[in-house]
Amino acid sequence: MVKQPPTDLVESDAAVYRFGPAGKRWFDAMWDADPLADTLVSDDFASGSATHAVTTALALGVDAVVDTPASLHDLFSVLDDEPPWVDHAAMDRAADTLVQHTATLGIVLGAASLLRGASNTIAGKPLALTGRYVSQPAVRSVEVGEWLRKVISPGGMRRDGDGFAYTVRVRIIHAHVRRGLRLAALWDDDAWGVPIPQPYMAFTMAEFGHIAIDAMQKLGVRFTDQELADIYHLWRYVGHVLGVDDHLNPRTAADHVRIENLYRLTSPGPGPDDIEFVTALTDDYLIPELAAVLPGPDRWRRTTAVELMRGLQRLFLGDRAADELGIAPSRLTGVLKVARPVLATSERLRLITAGGRDRLVARGYRDRDTEMERMRAAYDVRHQMVDDAPAAPSA
Repeated sequence: MVKQPPTDLVESDAAVYRFGPAGKRWFDAMWDADPLADTLVSDDFASGSATHAVTTALALGVDAVVDTPASLHDLFSVLDDEPPWVDHAAMDRAADTLVQHTATLGIVLGAASLLRGASNTIAGKPLALTGRYVSQPAVRSVEVGEWLRKVISPGGMRRDGDGFAYTVRVRIIHAHVRRGLRLAALWDDDAWGVPIPQPYMAFTMAEFGHIAIDAMQKLGVRFTDQELADIYHLWRYVGHVLGVDDHLNPRTAADHVRIENLYRLTSPGPGPDDIEFVTALTDDYLIPELAAVLPGPDRWRRTTAVELMRGLQRLFLGDRAADELGIAPSRLTGVLKVARPVLATSERLRLITAGGRDRLVARGYRDRDTEMERMRAAYDVRHQMVDDAPAAPSA
């Protein structure tokens, strides 16, 4: 049976013509989710919930779960069988590289990566329909930041690492969202494909990979070829643990760029929910956080933060995408474009003044942890991720 693209996607012929087999695979995979995780969350667990069973299996092994259904064994037989291509030394180097630029990474994830994702209304529908798209953008950002803190750490993606465990939890959260949308009859398969399909899972790796790297480079950060290879290797393994199929899981910068292009080309564009999300994220979180680190009187800091954040968003997205998301023009966009040499010089000076790379890395981890604890306190976030948030449903 020939699979037809979801009806709300656009430019299907152009995508296949331009990208060939990769374009066809993109549309075919819109009907593929995560069979291992989806089966698991639909099973009955005598010892409690699927989430509790997974948490126990992560910490103690599958045999520690009483009356274990086959689905838990099936999932962990894959998770525990580390692919031969995994290089933990490379991922540790990637963590050390990225943590040196924690502040810049935080800016670009909010002002570039999340906004690129918001340019596709179909991809945002699971969050919109579950009510978490616009509500509490700061809390959601802290949740993502907590996950990143675990992933971007030495040993974080080892089998006993916190980054590995948190990524598996994200995988199970996705499966619960799919199941919840099905049970509530909120999803239109013919129009949208399956909820959180394989292509959009792969795009998430591009959000944290090439999209973030490209935006960081616009702010003067320079990576060596080896550093880039290490970073892309990290996100490849994160994608594997998250359940992205090997045929779609990006390995290189070229893979990331192709996924980004397919995502944008086939998107019907942002919808009202996406624009509302961008407004809430910008006004309730990004601008206040930026204003807090600027010098000067409160009113000046707020006004400057508004112009600077909009300038950054337009620098990262381009004017057309920014217009579609309702981001107002900024007088600072042009200034930021011509300031790259100055920004690059300041990055090099930062390494020198820190006393060398090792000290800069050590300071990066300390500063990141301090900042995360500040944000958790500022936004009263006492949970780790959404699966243990106070309002999280039992599953």
